[in-house]
Amino acid sequence: MMELAHSLLLNEDALQRIQETKRPVFIFEWLRFLDKVLVAAQKSDIKESQKKLISQLTAQISGNHGPPSRKLLARCLATLFSVGDTFALFETINTCNDIIKNKDDSPSYLPTRLAAIACIGGMYEKLGRMVGRSFEETVQLLIKALKNAESTGRCEIMVTLQKVVQGLGSAACGVHKDIYKATKSCMTDRSMTVRCAAAKCLEELVHEAPFMYTTETEAVVSLCFRALDGSNYDVRCSVAELLGRLLEAALTAKPQGTKGKQMKLEDVLNLLSAGFLKGGSGFLKSSAAGEMIKGGGTVNREIRVGVTHAYVQFVRCMGGTWLEKNIVVFLDHIFNLVANPKATVTHVDAVYARKCVQFILRTVIGSLLGEKAQIAAAKEIAQVITKQMNLLSPDAMTDGTGGNQTIDFTGSQHILVCALHELGSLVQTLGTSASPLVSEPNSGIIPPVISVLLHISPAARLAAAWCLRCIAVALPSYLTPLLDQCMGNLSKMKASPEATSGYCFALAALLGGVHQCPLGIPHAIGKKIFSLAEELLRTASQNSRLSLQRTQSGWLLLGALMTLGAPVAKNHLPRMLLLWKNAFPRSVKELEAEKSRGDAFTWQVTLEGRMGALATMQSFIQHCGELVTEDVTRRLMAPIECALTMLAHMPGIVKNYGAHLKAAAAMVRLRLYDVLALLPPKTYEGAFNALLRELVAEFTLTDNPANTTTSMLRSMCHIDDSVILGSWLQETDHKAIEDQLQPNSASGSGALEHDAISLYLRLQPGEGKPGPLPLGVAVIDSSVKLYGLIFPRVPHKHRLKMLQHFADCIKHAKSHRQQAVQINIFTAVLCALKFLAENKTGFGQLEVRKEAVKLVLGALGSANPILRCAAGEALGRMAQVVEDSRFIAEMAQFSFDKLKSARDVVTRTGHSLALGCLHRYVGGMGSGQHLNMSVSILLALAQDTTSPVVQVWSLHALALIADSGGPMYRGYVEPTLSLVLSLLLSVPPSNTDVHQCLGKCLAALITTIGPELQGNTGSIATARLYCLVCCAIMQDHPDSLVQAEAIACLQQLHMFAPRHVNLATLVPHLCATLNSNHLLLRRAAVACMRQLAQREAREVSEHALTLAVEDRTNKPGIIITETGLEGALFELLDSETDAQLCKDVHDTLISMLHSLAEENLTRWFMLVKNVLAAATESGTPVDSPMQETATGNEDDDDDDDEDDDTEFKAAEADITHPLIAPRWPTRVFATECMRRIVGVCEGNNANFDLALARELKRTNGKGDYLVLHLSELVRVAFIAATADSDQLRLAGLATLQDIIHKFSKVPEPEFPGHVILEQYQAQVGAALRPAFSPDTPSDVTAAACEVCSTWIGSGVARDLNDLRRVHQLLVSSLEKLKSGKGKAQLYNEGASTMEKLAVLKAWAEVYIVAENRERERDTTIKEEEDEFGDAINGESLLSLVKPELPTLSKHWLSALKDHALLSLPPELSSQLPAEGGTFYWADTIDSSRLHYKKSWAPMLYAVALWLNEGGHATNPKESSSAATTPVEPPPANMQPDELDDDRFFLLIGICMEAMCSPASVQPLENVEMCLKSMYALLDKPWPRSRLGKDSALSIEVLNVMHRLILTRENPSTQQLVLGVVQQVVKAAQEHFEAERTRATDEDTGAEDQENPPANSEKVVNLGEGGESGEITPGKSVVYATLEVNLCVLIRYIPALNPALPSTGFTQPHRVNNMSEEVAQLIASTLNIMMELPGLCSPRGTLSVLPTILFLVTGVIRELAPRSPDLNGVPLPVAMSLQVLKAFCRSHFLQIEECRAGWIKLLQSTMATILAFANPDHENDQPGVDQSILMLTLAVFLTSCPTEVTTPKNVQQPCVDIFKEAWQSQNDKIILTCVQTLASLFQHPDRELSTPYIHQLGPAILENMPSFSKNRPSSDVKLNIAKESIHLLEGLVAAAEDNNRIQLISMLVPLLISFLLDNSELAGASKPSRDLHLYALQRLMQVGPQYPEQFRTVMGSSVNLRTKLEAAVKANQQAKKPQEQKAQEVKLKPVKPSIQLKTDFSDFAKGGK
Repeated sequence: MMELAHSLLLNEDALQRIQETKRPVFIFEWLRFLDKVLVAAQKSDIKESQKKLISQLTAQISGNHGPPSRKLLARCLATLFSVGDTFALFETINTCNDIIKNKDDSPSYLPTRLAAIACIGGMYEKLGRMVGRSFEETVQLLIKALKNAESTGRCEIMVTLQKVVQGLGSAACGVHKDIYKATKSCMTDRSMTVRCAAAKCLEELVHEAPFMYTTETEAVVSLCFRALDGSNYDVRCSVAELLGRLLEAALTAKPQGTKGKQMKLEDVLNLLSAGFLKGGSGFLKSSAAGEMIKGGGTVNREIRVGVTHAYVQFVRCMGGTWLEKNIVVFLDHIFNLVANPKATVTHVDAVYARKCVQFILRTVIGSLLGEKAQIAAAKEIAQVITKQMNLLSPDAMTDGTGGNQTIDFTGSQHILVCALHELGSLVQTLGTSASPLVSEPNSGIIPPVISVLLHISPAARLAAAWCLRCIAVALPSYLTPLLDQCMGNLSKMKASPEATSGYCFALAALLGGVHQCPLGIPHAIGKKIFSLAEELLRTASQNSRLSLQRTQSGWLLLGALMTLGAPVAKNHLPRMLLLWKNAFPRSVKELEAEKSRGDAFTWQVTLEGRMGALATMQSFIQHCGELVTEDVTRRLMAPIECALTMLAHMPGIVKNYGAHLKAAAAMVRLRLYDVLALLPPKTYEGAFNALLRELVAEFTLTDNPANTTTSMLRSMCHIDDSVILGSWLQETDHKAIEDQLQPNSASGSGALEHDAISLYLRLQPGEGKPGPLPLGVAVIDSSVKLYGLIFPRVPHKHRLKMLQHFADCIKHAKSHRQQAVQINIFTAVLCALKFLAENKTGFGQLEVRKEAVKLVLGALGSANPILRCAAGEALGRMAQVVEDSRFIAEMAQFSFDKLKSARDVVTRTGHSLALGCLHRYVGGMGSGQHLNMSVSILLALAQDTTSPVVQVWSLHALALIADSGGPMYRGYVEPTLSLVLSLLLSVPPSNTDVHQCLGKCLAALITTIGPELQGNTGSIATARLYCLVCCAIMQDHPDSLVQAEAIACLQQLHMFAPRHVNLATLVPHLCATLNSNHLLLRRAAVACMRQLAQREAREVSEHALTLAVEDRTNKPGIIITETGLEGALFELLDSETDAQLCKDVHDTLISMLHSLAEENLTRWFMLVKNVLAAATESGTPVDSPMQETATGNEDDDDDDDEDDDTEFKAAEADITHPLIAPRWPTRVFATECMRRIVGVCEGNNANFDLALARELKRTNGKGDYLVLHLSELVRVAFIAATADSDQLRLAGLATLQDIIHKFSKVPEPEFPGHVILEQYQAQVGAALRPAFSPDTPSDVTAAACEVCSTWIGSGVARDLNDLRRVHQLLVSSLEKLKSGKGKAQLYNEGASTMEKLAVLKAWAEVYIVAENRERERDTTIKEEEDEFGDAINGESLLSLVKPELPTLSKHWLSALKDHALLSLPPELSSQLPAEGGTFYWADTIDSSRLHYKKSWAPMLYAVALWLNEGGHATNPKESSSAATTPVEPPPANMQPDELDDDRFFLLIGICMEAMCSPASVQPLENVEMCLKSMYALLDKPWPRSRLGKDSALSIEVLNVMHRLILTRENPSTQQLVLGVVQQVVKAAQEHFEAERTRATDEDTGAEDQENPPANSEKVVNLGEGGESGEITPGKSVVYATLEVNLCVLIRYIPALNPALPSTGFTQPHRVNNMSEEVAQLIASTLNIMMELPGLCSPRGTLSVLPTILFLVTGVIRELAPRSPDLNGVPLPVAMSLQVLKAFCRSHFLQIEECRAGWIKLLQSTMATILAFANPDHENDQPGVDQSILMLTLAVFLTSCPTEVTTPKNVQQPCVDIFKEAWQSQNDKIILTCVQTLASLFQHPDRELSTPYIHQLGPAILENMPSFSKNRPSSDVKLNIAKESIHLLEGLVAAAEDNNRIQLISMLVPLLISFLLDNSELAGASKPSRDLHLYALQRLMQVGPQYPEQFRTVMGSSVNLRTKLEAAVKANQQAKKPQEQKAQEVKLKPVKPSIQLKTDFSDFAKGGK
């Protein structure tokens, strides 16, 4: 039925037909449809139905509708009159006025009156002056109605008055003052919603009524201050916006006439400061004034927070330009706020005031100023600091007359704290871009900050220390100098307490920041700090004036030192354990004795020392976890137990020596609790009793008179309960100041001075600065945490006692104290329950449970909502822990009973939440039986409109149940959804909490329905419509939290039913929301966008572009321009500080990039360029090379740029809100986006092929290909790589590397032989040059080295000079290697290691490329010259590297040695050198391992190549042209061969270790590098001889190769493996030959050299197998090699696996489509196998040969099947034939010991081949291809001894195979047959050839005459004829002389018969002519060869002679023209192919 609502006129019939309850929904849906239609309608569209429509809409005014319908009704009426005729406008207004006049005050009439008021507001807003003068009466009616209206009416009237002012503008000036007067009273209304509406109305008046910002300014400001008194968050935001607009207008308005007087900036700021310092009391009576009369001297905090908001709004209204100009005045004013004593009456007030000031500064300077302006602001803040410190100088302390002045230290300290906080935050935001702030000598910020370290106030010193940490983290290069400076100053000023304290604070803070600096600090600093701390502790007792400071500082430094982690701490651990031991008494006796000694001061120092020792323990356990072994824990427990014992004595000590020790005692307890919380509870189980007493006393406030509460209660409650707790305020942009207004929370009062150790402790995620809570709160928090940790391990009886004690404590406490105790106890109980659940421990016996339930149920009735919430949470967690269905049933029933009977709000809310929590923690299955009752009760409570609070809690509980119920809740969806919709339509907007809960309910319901929402059934369609209607209502709600819920619900709907969510309306709404002032709303919008972009990026982008505006001048905020949503999101990144929101923005942009970038490259490049263009603006120098590629719009001169900027600013002086240049994190992300764009484009070849891209652009008209944007890509990389931010430089270098990788091989079509990147050589060099400057951080230099090597190796640079640019940078980097380890370090030694290894790696990569090019050149020199010309080739590059090789090789070897040492397992760590290696330090071993891991592989290959080219010390003769002499002579005690041995084993060892690593550990590139290195290393005789001697090493290498074949799938890797195997086999062969030679020499002796007994037994039996012939696995090189070979073969030919049938798998028979790479791999394997018998003794060969022959024949069978697809001889088969041929001719057949065995095996092989010949259909074997079969047989027949081939059972099958082939129909097979037989017939052994000649010769001879009749028609047939002739000629040659005449008499006539007559020759086919010529040629050969027989045959027939003579003559005539032509060509002068353009004819004359 609802679809009938979608009509222009209301379908009244349908309305009457539907149920009464659904009518409001029907009308709302009609109004919603009408609202959309009317906006787009034309006047003509609605002309006919306007009258009817007006009457229907007017009738609805009195229709008793809810707020959303009223709002839509007003909008529809206004739109109708603006689009259509206005004839009924005044009648409608009068109707509304009459309704307002009506004096009916009954609740039933209220909706009608509110509807009339809303309609008037809508019409006046939309129609403006079209309403004529009727507004006067209306305004007076509204003002009159205001007096008697209730809060909803007052709010609606205020909204309407605002719309009247807005719509009429200055036309309504006559009623402005009346409206102002009416609004004033509403500004202090008890309803917060009314105050908000009034503030917005006044803000509108400011725009239209000049008196507001002239004569009434002060009155309005005063009114605002009163409005802030008792305000909530929304009121503070609204009033702040009003104040901001008002004061902006007052400051910028031009005076009108003589009366007007423009306010000065000072006056405006003073107005605000009055509110900040005095509240509203200075103006009119207020509650603040009342507070002052009562004696409260502090300012109302709500007013102060509101004024803080107002300051921010005022500056935002004025704009960034104004702030830049007035920064000095503004800073001075803001700092004076906190200097005023009225703002800092108490310490807490001072902290709060500082927070407000810090918030103002951080917000306006951090968000409104660009990086340049921020740097200027930082300088001004530094001036403020200097000024404040000058006031404290001795000169300033004396006046001009010599008398002393009194200086207000308090004000000064607060100014300094705020200034230093902002300065630190600014520098941290700027990152390395802040370098101008510290590098300029006159205006540097470091000296002023360091000077504050001597300030008298600890707060200022701490702030200065933190500021220094921020500077060091932002600029890591200053970290070490700052540490050195502070240590130096501390040594000089030891006698000053302030200096000792201040510099130690600074050192602690700097050490705490080291973990944020990846490059770290030198290790030696840790040792210095430890010595310094020890000295401070040792000398503390020497000077009582300094004892306290030295003790505190010494321990603080030690605690900070522990943050450097285990590598630093482990060296000092023994001393630390001793210090901890000495800090506490050794025994209880000593503890008792010390109580009676000392005085108050010594106890102060003692406690300071003990709290310091405990803090150091805490830091040690937190940061050095791997050092906290059982032994260390045991030794720590001694002092800890002593501290525990001491706690019991502390009250007595405090009583005896003064209450001032209370703070120190509390701090000791805090430290002890924190340490114990970090240790496993079982280590201190024995002390549980004493500890629990202390903990319980702590949080039950037993000894604490103050009502201190824990700050943890909110965090212990569930995050979803934020709507009840109000903790959503933690998720706002104003958290920093709003915290101080939260009840029962100390989170807003954090300050550094509360706990100095927070200087070095790690910050929580999202926390910008540490804010330790006040000591009292911190101790309770810590005790609560520890209690929760211990509770699960406490016996049940103790649990019972504690719970009873808690009940007693609550009962005996009164009033506020009772609430405080209750809050602390509940936090502890919740904490305990949480840990019980985590440990899966039961709650305890029934008594314990009962006691706990009693405690919880008591709190469920508490008046404090937070306590009720905590009690509900506790009940849920108890149900989770107890896991007893009866308990759950009892608790649920108890709540049911209470809810049925109770009528008070407290009980109803508490037990509603209890039900929700029970379901939340037990789940739908555990609480299913109670679901029906729970839902029915809560649905009833949710309809209690008399109590919004009950509605909130019951709806929240309902949402929890729906969320946890899952599918079980499905049956309750419809009633719940109907309730949600009806409440949304009826609940007033002011009840925002109710709307929020309704949103959460709706979200839970959408999740419950889930994917069903896509369905089309009636119920689902209705549910979906209801969901969409609910979302629409919430979207239109004025509150941001409700809007956020609406967006979240739409996001879920889109996930389940994307087709039903209208993106055309949703996306623009989300875009508009990006400008919201509310963080939660922005988060929701971006999270929704993120999801939409993942699915429908294109639609999102298109819908967003519809909002684009052209001019955005002075439009602050996120505006959609031509860059679309993507550009807006990039802008958002600059203004947002919330980490989650920024992450979602990143994800959204990345999703859009992946979907859209490739098709819209131009747009995305423009986006990224726009972001990165800020680099130029922020002062980054743009080198001239880059300017060459720019469009030409940029000036060459930096000064000109500045002048242009100045002129631009002068011309555009009216720009108040300039667009801020993107900040460096955004630029980094933009650069990363550019890299992603390159990655996205990888799929399309046109993106990386210029010629193809241009062709496609020409044909398709599409021009968006990446290669066409290459210049922009290079420009982006250049800008980033030369920026002033290190992170941006790294991103730029990475982009540059990607560009080189992708485009280095792309040819330049216009210049063949060149590549496209050649034109950017200058830019690449210029981008890299800054990275090699001396002050560049190591990580940037390391990245640049990598780019250098990539660039040089890419081969782009073709000119030696171009290459030298980048090469020179690498040469300069070699200086870093010469510095050694003694040079002073700026960063951690690990950074130096990283940098040096990066340099060496880069050089190694360059050398590898150079060597490979050199080798290519040697093999294909002509090719290389054609490709590269003579300008540059491999030799040229190598010539650049050669001079550095002596140095480099030494360093490479040293680095590899280091790597080898660091690769040792932990158990061998004792073998590592104590002083470290060449490039690593012993103290930084762990961090160095990572750097070596990245670098070792290229260095290994480089060293192997260098050794291969002559680097060996022993064999200089082997060196080639690239060889160098050894790096250095071997040590005196080492021979050259020993040196080579060391190098050999180092390289082999590293390779083996790497290749044995699991595949997941070692990347494939490294493995391949190892294999290449081993091949290169073994490619020279000496290393091979070394390997050959050591058979165990050879076998190990082969085993590793076997493992690699098994684990690495890549054929190219396996080919490298086989290369290494080949070298190992070669090494074994060479060793075997050397052994044979040596043995022969020994046998022959010196006397009988001429007749050596070559076959002596010793020589014969050399080789594997020896005399026995046994090959032993594990000890045999041959066996290990065969393992590798077998593994390769069965991987690619599984059928060869002899074990396959037993595996149960189906045996594969054929290998299809073998790639060329795999074929080569198998051929290489066979080639290796061919060499293996040579390594064996004669008898040993008989063990190996069967396996090899089995595999070879198997390869032939599998790879040469009888198939029509087989074309030619596959490479592996050819190699198999070669192997068989080698074996058939093997010298082993001549050795008696094995001859018989070999012959037998070869016969078996031949028999096997014959067996494979025929197909075996039963076993699915197709047989071997006939051609290959004949070739195989030919190999045996022609190469083997006759004993193998002559037996009849072998010979006859061979003959049959040839006969079958001859009779084949396939010409190719016949050709192979003839060719094979020809070679066979000519075999010199007649015994072999004769049988084949007899049986096969006649058939071939009989067939030969047919060639003269049927001339050959193809090349194959021609070849058959030729081969037949060749065969016959062979027979002629083989015949005996007396029988030869018979064969010649056959041959010659045959040949002559093949000749053609002259007449036939011209028309004959090419094959036929070729046969004619071939026959003629053979006749010319046969005649001279056999002259007598030839004459005899020719004489026997005249025809033969005649035909032959005719053919000869014809042939001679045909040759004559060809010979003549050739002679002419020879005599003709040759024209040079290259023409010289210069005339050198006069050169000789000129030379004379």
